Amino acid sequence: MLVEINDRVPLAKIRVVLADDHQALLARVRRLLAEEYEVVGVVANGSQAVEAVLTLNPDVLVIDISMPVLDGLQAARQLQKAHCRTKVVFLTIHEDHDFVAAAFSAGAVGYVTKTCLSTDLVPAILGAMQGRTFVSSFTPR
Repeated sequence: MLVEINDRVPLAKIRVVLADDHQALLARVRRLLAEEYEVVGVVANGSQAVEAVLTLNPDVLVIDISMPVLDGLQAARQLQKAHCRTKVVFLTIHEDHDFVAAAFSAGAVGYVTKTCLSTDLVPAILGAMQGRTFVSSFTPR
């Protein structure tokens, strides 16, 4: 029997694609998510993120804003235009309300600052799957 959370999210592993141009951070995020999530793809730029999402059809894309080739905001906009069902959660160093607004305008449902990675990423992903939005608390610089 499959048990569900809030009658909406099955307890099956959530499929995630990670996109960031820093390999050490990708390794850290992968370790953080490994037990409860299925990381189905890891990429280093926004263009690869779009390709991975369209090919792998994950539940969630965790993506940085500042990346080469295509930044995370541009990648999210492309996925939004493609009517992609994948939920987008930004994981970024930018602690700025303008970036938060831009991320949500591009279709994001979560915004996690890298300083809050260990406490906020898992709740952001779960919230995304339950139809909620999430923003890390921060004091703009």
